[in-house]
Amino acid sequence: MIPLTKQRKYSIKTERLGIRNWLPSDIEPFSEMGQDVEVMKYFPELRSKEDSKNFIARMQNHFETYGFCYFAMDVLETGEFIGFTGILNQNYESKFTPCVDIGWRLKKSAWGNGFATEAAKACLDFAFSKLNLNEIYSFATITNKGSEAIMKKIGMNHIDTFNHPSLINHKELERCLVYKINKK
Repeated sequence: MIPLTKQRKYSIKTERLGIRNWLPSDIEPFSEMGQDVEVMKYFPELRSKEDSKNFIARMQNHFETYGFCYFAMDVLETGEFIGFTGILNQNYESKFTPCVDIGWRLKKSAWGNGFATEAAKACLDFAFSKLNLNEIYSFATITNKGSEAIMKKIGMNHIDTFNHPSLINHKELERCLVYKINKK
């Protein structure tokens, strides 16, 4: 029998991670992440299973249209789905948009292993070398020190803060950091 990770088509591989388009089998573990209070700490609310399905469908459509998305991510050694990382077009109203941003979200058991940083570096390389993009942004609420640390580790620079228009009804999350990196 062929191991699960050999059956999957990865858009990007690192030493430890496979980064790919989403599969129907990702719905359950991604839904569980959306119900984890700690994983969703910097978001306005927990996500329902239907929200998770809609997110995955939106990512699959974005991938089909542009060749990239917030990709699903597996640990190559085990085939375990651990979350997502990738790049996505952002069009909400701000002085930074439209733009392409990089983002990530991992399940709690995957935290502290350097997976988000490893995957984000690989996604930046993919964006600059394969997609020939010239700049990538990243956004996080000002209290999300974990994401800010990853932004710094992958070479991004803090350029501004702003009030995220999707979070205006959530004052504790509304103020966001903006980081940016340019193609070298």
